[in-house]
Amino acid sequence: MTTTREPAVTAPAAQAPVEQQGRMTHRQILEALSGMLLAMFVAFLSSTVVSNALPTIITDLRGSQSQYTWVVTATLLASTASTPIWGKLADLFSKKLLIQLSIVVFIVGSMLAGLSQSVGTLIGWRVLQGLGLGGLQALVQIAMAAMISPRERGRYSGLLGAVMAVATVGGPLLGGLLVDTSWLGWRWCFYVGVPFAAVALVLLQRTLHLPVTKRRVRIDYLGATFLAAGVSGLLIWVTLAGDRFAWASVETALFLAGSTLAVVAFVVTELRAAEPIVPLRLFRDRTTTLAIVASVAIGVAMFGSTVFLGQYLQISRGYSPTAAGLLTIPMVGGLLLSSTVSGLLITRYGRWKRYLVAGSLLVVAGFGLLSTIDHETDMVLLGVFLFVLGVGIGMTMQNLVLAVQNTVAASDLGAASSAVAFFRSLGGTIGVSVLGAVLSSRVTTLITAGLPPEVAAAGSGSGSVGLADLKDAPPAIQELIRVSYGDATGRIFLVSAVIAVVAVAAILLVREVALRTESGEERLAREAEPVSEAA
Repeated sequence: MTTTREPAVTAPAAQAPVEQQGRMTHRQILEALSGMLLAMFVAFLSSTVVSNALPTIITDLRGSQSQYTWVVTATLLASTASTPIWGKLADLFSKKLLIQLSIVVFIVGSMLAGLSQSVGTLIGWRVLQGLGLGGLQALVQIAMAAMISPRERGRYSGLLGAVMAVATVGGPLLGGLLVDTSWLGWRWCFYVGVPFAAVALVLLQRTLHLPVTKRRVRIDYLGATFLAAGVSGLLIWVTLAGDRFAWASVETALFLAGSTLAVVAFVVTELRAAEPIVPLRLFRDRTTTLAIVASVAIGVAMFGSTVFLGQYLQISRGYSPTAAGLLTIPMVGGLLLSSTVSGLLITRYGRWKRYLVAGSLLVVAGFGLLSTIDHETDMVLLGVFLFVLGVGIGMTMQNLVLAVQNTVAASDLGAASSAVAFFRSLGGTIGVSVLGAVLSSRVTTLITAGLPPEVAAAGSGSGSVGLADLKDAPPAIQELIRVSYGDATGRIFLVSAVIAVVAVAAILLVREVALRTESGEERLAREAEPVSEAA
């Protein structure tokens, strides 16, 4: 039976010359990474560029708070559901071709999203974007694991973290500039990544050279279908409950029953499949299981903070999209600093758990501090809170993947890496949905409590006032909406802090294993030798 955790040992000296044959030099690794990092830059840029433009997009298209959430959730949902499939395909086919394919899918989705004339159409094309994003976020880290040993991967993971940080801060800034430029507008938020993606395709073709795995197997499409159905059902329920129907209702019972059946069917299918999408044997390993639990909580931190932070800064505090992007620099600066420095220190000393523990504690602290904000919070203080959160996320996000890749068998690198990315995206999707529902409910409560009868009569005959009314509402109602959003935002960060405690507990229970010195391809070749001899 295949085990998922092997003792971390250094190869005997006699084997070193053989294992190092064909090992990539530092320069070759950097050349190969250039196309992959640019691809990741495109993905994160195109994702974050929308965050500051969303308030403008939703008001222009006359959308609601629920649709605001779904513009983000649709991409995360598609990304989450497709990530395990991309990861499994990476264990079977050319990683290079799959990365290129995911870029093309992402480009097509972005172009079509820019042509949308309604929020519903935009959400549909954002799903296509998510399919490409799911491939990029899983495949780039899988390719890195194939090329670079866990011990050396820290220094390069720092580069990945730096690229993500630049895209994270550059996206909102660029999105703000595009929205504020009258002759461009928000549609260019979806077009802007296309030139970068074209360059990434050329670089990947010229610089990325990995062995092509050819195995005749069946892809577990049935398992993938059940997985997507179960996850989608739960997330759609979380998003709609409390808005379209009551939490305790027939609709809730139907959603929960259907989703539960799909998840059960997925587990049964995976137990019987020859090549399961998510090999359940991975969960026998303590490190993998705990890292996945922590990744769910970190996913809430990554996506929940950025999605609603832009809304807070623009709707409540009245900043322009460009200014809102600039105000997020402390968080991204903290992420850039901590991911780079922790990666270098991990490569130098070979220890990684201390950075995960410290990072997760900072995530809890950052969210706890952000839970105190309201519509009058000092912006310097807000910047300090965001910096603390950014440092925490930077120390945990990439290092959780590293811990898992260091533990599992080489043949499961793709599936295990994508599993971590999948559950991180799942956490993000759940986080956006749940936090969006919490925010919507809290805003409604605050508006209802602060809406005088005469203002209600002047603004909305139904007495229902929300984000969709902001553009055309009388000044008194506009001010009430802004104040309510500012005072309600702290509530979602408090929920995030509680969820992040789960990540701390999981990381504390992880057992640290010394980092390997073999790349994924070297390990795969070594692990295959006993199999061929036995045959």
